[in-house]
Amino acid sequence: MGIIVQKFGGSSVENTDKLFNVCSHIIKEYDKGNYVVVVVSAQRKNNR
Repeated sequence: MGIIVQKFGGSSVENTDKLFNVCSHIIKEYDKGNYVVVVVSAQRKNNR
């Protein structure tokens, strides 16, 4: 068991589909028994 720090921002959190992908990365580490620290920075601006 370890401490995993994951940082996400920009295009990786710009929409719902990508947020679910980020969540799956977090869950995988948690399921391995690790402590997970998540840092989320600003979302990419989406002008669509």
